[in-house]
Amino acid sequence: MWTKQHSVVTKKVSKEQMWKLFANVNNWELWDPGIEYAKMNGKFEQGNHFILRPKGGPEIKIKIIETILNKKFVDLTEFPLAKMYGEHTFEDTKEGLRITTKMTVTGPLGFLWRKIVAEGIVKGLPSDMETQITVASKL
Repeated sequence: MWTKQHSVVTKKVSKEQMWKLFANVNNWELWDPGIEYAKMNGKFEQGNHFILRPKGGPEIKIKIIETILNKKFVDLTEFPLAKMYGEHTFEDTKEGLRITTKMTVTGPLGFLWRKIVAEGIVKGLPSDMETQITVASKL
């Protein structure tokens, strides 16, 4: 198993604004330059899924396996012989809102999918999170 995470603390945005940003999956390409599109039918809730197409890549089905309104959601991407989990949390602190994204890869071919997908996601988290904060602060 491989796990990496990144956190940022900010007073520029609320957990409700961050939740609104992520729950609007069909507009993710407006703030995520790494994807062509994301599409979801129905509500942003546990048990649903969405389709995401990274730039230059194939469509990927991502399942939402846990949601706690305005606090946390966990998504799951299944690859051949590996699973990648993205855990996204929004926590109020005295210093501001702590936003954390934790990526975990498991399975026999986890090392391969870590190299192909997860390490790039983690590398981009600092700049991606700043963009998310900027866009969410306007919601």
